[in-house]
Amino acid sequence: MKYYFILGNNPALSLAEIVAVFPEAARGELAGEDIFLMEAPEFDAARQIRRMGGVIKIGKITDQIGGAAEALKEKILVAIAARRGAGKINFGISNYGVQSVKEKFLGLAAKAELKQQSVSARFVVSRERVLSSVVVEQNKLVSSGLEFALIPGGKNILIGETLAVQPFKELSRRDYGRPAKDDFSGMLPPKLAQIMINLAQAKKDAVMLDPFCGSGTILTEAMLMGYRQFIGSDISAKAIDDTSKNIEWLKNNYQLPNINYQLSVSAAADLSKIIRPESVDLIVTEPYLGPQRGHRDWLEIKKELDGLYARALAEFRKILKPGGRAVMVWPVLAKKYFLSPSLGGLKKTEVLPAKFQNHPAIKLTERKTVMYGRPGQQVWREIVVFKK
Repeated sequence: MKYYFILGNNPALSLAEIVAVFPEAARGELAGEDIFLMEAPEFDAARQIRRMGGVIKIGKITDQIGGAAEALKEKILVAIAARRGAGKINFGISNYGVQSVKEKFLGLAAKAELKQQSVSARFVVSRERVLSSVVVEQNKLVSSGLEFALIPGGKNILIGETLAVQPFKELSRRDYGRPAKDDFSGMLPPKLAQIMINLAQAKKDAVMLDPFCGSGTILTEAMLMGYRQFIGSDISAKAIDDTSKNIEWLKNNYQLPNINYQLSVSAAADLSKIIRPESVDLIVTEPYLGPQRGHRDWLEIKKELDGLYARALAEFRKILKPGGRAVMVWPVLAKKYFLSPSLGGLKKTEVLPAKFQNHPAIKLTERKTVMYGRPGQQVWREIVVFKK
């Protein structure tokens, strides 16, 4: 089956996650700035998208045409007519770059013809050419309606049907509804935590460590993704208390099975004193990123953070199993000062195959890593992956 993935606002990071999750993705292709196409065996799209922070929508390609608007309308009518008997049908059209088609005119024409056929239908529109996941969810276009995706396919137009959208309500609940949150130590978005965990490419029985666990975002997201063995540590006793509260909240609210976890107050430079050598499969973490606001001596901060990260990386090598991975956030200070700590014997790995690296939509740093941030932020995140 041919699937399409609508990428998030950082296409490079979204694509890196897809490649890490799906072996078939290495043979896929970008069909635009935010669309990835891939042949794969059938899978549960709704279940999968809940575990992927960088994917906005997942759908399947159902047909393709040579470009005639009338033929495109007929394809839409056939798909909607197949839902007869299900009551009023909501449908929408998202146009991902097919310039020859005006999606609103197409939808209104289809609705008019459906009315003549005595088919009750409502055409869902928005101000943009693409329906957001919020619009799709609120109008039940996946659960009881249809969202059609129009995707460029060379000389053809690919017609897709959306199968799942990102669960924005659940992500917001976990970000803002958990009982313990510290804006100074727990600022990592759940979506980014999911992406980083997926980049580690670890099996679900792996032992995971977050040595700068803050309020536990990475550990709790990993729990929901199916991981069951965790170690969390932080130099702050409050952070460990916050993590414990959030783990218990998540277990109770999501009816999760027993989780094997250990929490410790410890500096990252002392990890080998509390964790056995070569006993950890993966490390996923966002360390202290430095001051976020105000004018600073960025070169002095870089020097301090290089030292902190070098000490942590040396400890990572001691406790990681052979072949184990570490996925870290490194700060990019003032969007131009990159860290350069000693790697302690670990090796950096590229997050994307070479075939994708030169695509215009894929923005990588000079060292083939991905930067993540929002306009106006002084400190951006660089996602770095290591292997022992």
